[in-house]
This record gives sequence, structure tokens and C-alpha cells, in this order.
Amino acid sequence: MLALETSLCFKIVLYQPEIPSNTGNIGRLCVGTNSELHIIKPMKFFLNDKYLKRAGLDYWEKVKLFIHNDWISFLQLNSSSNIYFCETSGQKNYTEFKYQRGDCFVFGSESKGLPAVMLQNNPQNTLKINMNTDIRSLNICNTVAIVLYEAIRQTGWL
Repeated sequence: MLALETSLCFKIVLYQPEIPSNTGNIGRLCVGTNSELHIIKPMKFFLNDKYLKRAGLDYWEKVKLFIHNDWISFLQLNSSSNIYFCETSGQKNYTEFKYQRGDCFVFGSESKGLPAVMLQNNPQNTLKINMNTDIRSLNICNTVAIVLYEAIRQTGWL
């Protein structure tokens, strides 16, 4: 069985998440990939929410979790990392980027996505997952998994 290197893989950033079970699933994914989970407030749930805990199972206690009061607070602590913005309006497919360990992937809230100004200020680092026109978007858990595992694939398994 292949295993990930034990050093930090990536930083998954949830901007104002709304659905606790999605955050729990993403936290579980972060534990499994040795990635950090960063949450930008406000959230529409509490961290002791039963749906978050159920989705995160007993892994939730192992999540490398960072809570930031706002976007500026996050940027101040992560200014040396590459930051990618994941949005359906991105111009480049997620496979067109060259990722490095420690990169940050920012995902918007389930109902609103990322703020337009954030995307307008970072068009060169805004990515998308190609899909047909029958749907507006994929579930955020699936999107995080797709992008994260592409970045892991690029940076190598042990």
C-alpha cells in the first residue's frame, strides 16, 4: 500500500462554510492526506455540531485545524504560500497548474462560492474542474478531493 510522506501536504481553506457535514468530510480528508484545514469565519455552524462530528468520525480530533476571523488574518499567516482559488468560473483547468507541497487551495461557501473581488484580484491562480452544463457545480467535498489528489499526484507518493 502506498503512503503519503508524513510532512505537510497542503492547506485546504474553506471560506465561510455553511454545511457542517461537508466540513466534517473535508476534515477527514485532510487527516488522510496530512493536510491542514483552515476555516475563514463566519461559519454557519458550531465546531461541536453533531453532523460535523458524524461526518468527521473519530478522525475529527486529529484534524490540523486553524480558524481565522477573516481573509486578511489568513493571508497574514500564509503570505509565503502559493494560493489557488477554486471556482466554477476559473479560466484554467485544475490539471494545468504545477503544485508544490504547502500550497493553499481556497474553496467558497456552498451557496455563494468565493467573493467576486477575490477572483478578480487573482485570475492567474483561479482554477476550475471541467464538467458538463447539466449542473452548476460539484459538491464541495468532491471538489476538494479532486483538486487535492491531483496536487498530491503531482508532488509524489512514497
